[in-house]
Amino acid sequence: MATAAVLLGSACSNEPAKDDTPQVATLSSTGATPGAPASATADRPRERLDTTPEEFEAMLKPYYKCINEQGAKNKHEWGNRKPTEGEIKKLEKADRFCNPRFFPLPPWEKDPANPEAKDFARDVVKCLKGKGIRYVAVGGNGVDIELGGEQNDMDSIRRGLDLMPECERDTAARK
Repeated sequence: MATAAVLLGSACSNEPAKDDTPQVATLSSTGATPGAPASATADRPRERLDTTPEEFEAMLKPYYKCINEQGAKNKHEWGNRKPTEGEIKKLEKADRFCNPRFFPLPPWEKDPANPEAKDFARDVVKCLKGKGIRYVAVGGNGVDIELGGEQNDMDSIRRGLDLMPECERDTAARK
């Protein structure tokens, strides 16, 4: 049986070293991730739980600019055509350079650098289950949320995606 799951979570997979400095998380927090090297995150925008697609696209402008400055084209510039192997390799190389400098950080509530992110994910899963989502779990990294389970249950995926923002807002409001 094929396993299919929808993973929702951060774009970053590297956990920066944690420090013991107390942090205050808000829905509108921006800036560097605590414990991460300042040079890598000082200018990176941070998503919020309520970031709109338009706002996220605007946050990507410095990232896209960096990609272009590295001699690559971003996926939007390819249009509907299939990129060449050389274009893909250029983009991958540019992304390794640009992503840690300019790609938006995830919302603080979903950031692996946040010591409370795992609690947030567990509470969102609890909320979704309370709303009748059958196949939902915290992902293997403790921060992402998986919908559909091994059953690839489309109802859990669709309804879970629809209810996720509400559960995230409710969970954040209780913290």
